[in-house]
Amino acid sequence: MTLSRRTFVHAAGAAALTGLAPDAWAQSGAGLKISHQFPGGTLTEGDFRDRLCRRFAVEIEKRTAGALKASVYPGSSLMKTNAQFSAVRKGALDMSLYPLSYAGGEVAETNIGLMPALVPSYEQGAHWKTAEVGKLLTKLLDEKGVIIVSWVWQAGGVASRTRPLLTPDDAKGLKVRGGSREMDMMLKAAGASVITLPSNEIYAAMQTGAMDAAMTSSTSFISFKLEEIAKHLTTGRNKTYWFMLEPLIISKEVFVKLPKAQQDVVMAVGAELEAFAQEAARADDKAVAEIYAKAGAKVYDMDDAVLKKWQVIARETAWKDFAEKSESCAALLKAAQKLA
Repeated sequence: MTLSRRTFVHAAGAAALTGLAPDAWAQSGAGLKISHQFPGGTLTEGDFRDRLCRRFAVEIEKRTAGALKASVYPGSSLMKTNAQFSAVRKGALDMSLYPLSYAGGEVAETNIGLMPALVPSYEQGAHWKTAEVGKLLTKLLDEKGVIIVSWVWQAGGVASRTRPLLTPDDAKGLKVRGGSREMDMMLKAAGASVITLPSNEIYAAMQTGAMDAAMTSSTSFISFKLEEIAKHLTTGRNKTYWFMLEPLIISKEVFVKLPKAQQDVVMAVGAELEAFAQEAARADDKAVAEIYAKAGAKVYDMDDAVLKKWQVIARETAWKDFAEKSESCAALLKAAQKLA
């Protein structure tokens, strides 16, 4: 492409305004595609995970004076949910806001992102990024071709059609979606049958009776309107064994091709959005209880005693199985337990 004098002067001027050299914007006009499975909205309304992606797109364009742009594709409209992680690894998809444990069949270590009763709070989850467990996970994902841009944690609970699912005894005989292999192991030990599917398919499965109860994040309970079907909700606003790492990720293959200045912008914006994500997730933990109660569902909160019962089962099943998978899995689990 031949640059006109006017184009060059404009680029140089934009670079000067941002304190960067003209050649830092060598990829002028480049566009990142961000895919996710959640309902679309706007910058200010809708699922916060979609809003996070949109905020990210706006900020990187602003800070690179339009040299780096991003388009958001919600509702798996660009690519099916389960294909996104593999596509990011191969450079076939630029970015995704992706439930990390969905990649467990491809990279076993990623199941640490939804390990039952391992992360008890947003505060502990936030510590992962700079702690040993976060460094190990970052290194592992980097080797697999994936870079975490924003660390996003979400609490979750259980929505059910027929009866409440609060204690381990309540699980007996229910068909339940846990969200990860490890969560399913805990549920099986408690006497449940497990269903495996992405959260955007929960509504249909519950509506047809193929599933009695589903575990997912508070935000997904709201976005996928499960209050239209569920008669009982166990929230994550107090105590919960369900904390998911659902980061905004970028393909390493794509990232390394960006100029250093653009790489810095991507990572800086991603880090800044983590506070927004935690605040929004906490707000949804409270809002979901109000929404379901208004729809006529009975709402339950977990206490320490119930959480400990689930944790005993998790240690003997999911934690043990995960640690025995490989040395890297064992190292991740051991590092995560140091934060307890």
